[in-house]
Amino acid sequence: MNEWWSGVVEQFTRCFIEEDRYMLLVRGIGVTISVSLLAVFIGIVIGFFIALCNLSKNKVLKTIGGIYTDVIRGTPSVTQLMIIYFVVFATVRWPKWIIAGIAFGINSGAYVAEIIRAGILSIDKGQTEAGRSLGLTAGQTMVGIIMPQAVKNIFPTLCNEFIVLIKETAIVGYVGLMDIQKAGDFIKSSTFLAFMPLIGTAIIYYVMIKLLTLGLKKIEESLRKSDIR
Repeated sequence: MNEWWSGVVEQFTRCFIEEDRYMLLVRGIGVTISVSLLAVFIGIVIGFFIALCNLSKNKVLKTIGGIYTDVIRGTPSVTQLMIIYFVVFATVRWPKWIIAGIAFGINSGAYVAEIIRAGILSIDKGQTEAGRSLGLTAGQTMVGIIMPQAVKNIFPTLCNEFIVLIKETAIVGYVGLMDIQKAGDFIKSSTFLAFMPLIGTAIIYYVMIKLLTLGLKKIEESLRKSDIR
């Protein structure tokens, strides 16, 4: 038992303590959070407008929304990331994490759009009619009456999408970003030890997701306080 424990301590020291390798993971956490936050913001903005396009009676807007959703959902996120980084933004001197955030935001937008569309459709049409009868415009009715109710319905699903998004950012190493996963891979290749770096990255992702889940749960509870059960 003592020999096994000594081996674990030795591997931990080699992987994380020697040459301050733990700092690679610390910086990787910063990259992952930065990319994820930017992607979430872009995904919500794009998702909202694409959802409105998909719900629109205008054939052009509906076609645009349908094509966007179909193409993004039908191609791998890693392929989209590489196209956006190596083709679309090939000549743009922006920080890598911003380009990666844009790529994941575009990807997330297609899924968020379907979530928002489903949330809007879940609201009874009588709510829209009531808003219009009060003299509100279609836009005012959507923003003031429909969306607040839809947000409550779609919030858990949106939270799940954000959690999935954070885990999907583990592929940013394909464009040379040192995120959590890439930092773990670097430590693995430097020490020729696989167990400790992989377990370390898994634990970091788990803790991040757990904290996010708890935070989002608190927000959901506050949104539900006004509900009558």
